[in-house]
Amino acid sequence: MAIRQDTLWEQFLSPLIRGLLDKEQMIAVRDRIDWQDTIDRYQLPAFVYPEYYHTQNYHGIEGGYLTQTAAITYDPITQYVLPPYEPWVRQGLINEVRSRPQRILDLGCGTGSMTIPLKKAFPDAVVTGLDLSPYMLAVAEDRARKAGLNIKWQHGTATELTQFEAGSFDTITAALLFHETPPAIAQTILTESYRLLAPGGQILILDGNQGTLRSLDWLNNIFEEPYIQAYAAGNLDAWLGKAGFDDVRTKDVFWLNQVTVGFRL
Repeated sequence: MAIRQDTLWEQFLSPLIRGLLDKEQMIAVRDRIDWQDTIDRYQLPAFVYPEYYHTQNYHGIEGGYLTQTAAITYDPITQYVLPPYEPWVRQGLINEVRSRPQRILDLGCGTGSMTIPLKKAFPDAVVTGLDLSPYMLAVAEDRARKAGLNIKWQHGTATELTQFEAGSFDTITAALLFHETPPAIAQTILTESYRLLAPGGQILILDGNQGTLRSLDWLNNIFEEPYIQAYAAGNLDAWLGKAGFDDVRTKDVFWLNQVTVGFRL
């Protein structure tokens, strides 16, 4: 079991933010979901969770994303910690999508925070969200149902997506995923993404601004993010190039975040 880190979040910010949360709304989400039924439907049989994932705490939550607590608090908290305004930040990825995609795969989709806006932006596309946590998928399914959106949700690891044939998608996205994975895992995900993209397909990654994170070490100490320092020290452009992507470029999104895009030619 991971030992909780004494972060600025735990010392100062968590009590403040949690005081702003709509607890009644979170309770309503918790009570509306049939957790066991949903987890049984999504969780793959005999699935083995990667060690890097299940042995770490994220954001001060013991057990990380494999808990109800993480699933029902993720969206209420993220709206306050993705400045200046979460929808604007996520729109930064959507603005970089080329043409009108028909087959979108959203990796590390969590509660659907990026998947749902993608489906709204491209209603004719077949959109699939994939995540390691069936608890997060349970909330994603609930959110999509409430929004009247038809989205496919799948449980699994983005490092090995053998359920999909090569070239199955024309667009692959990942929002706030790579700072929560070791660089070696991130590289494997990008290599697998290259296989899954059809020729001419596009990958888009929204995440923390690596340059900003490197120059402001104190940002790395705000939340309990076990891999964020390794992410900050890396370079997504180089990782994408190593995976085979072309025309790679990164654009700042409100200074603290960035969108990196690449193409399979």
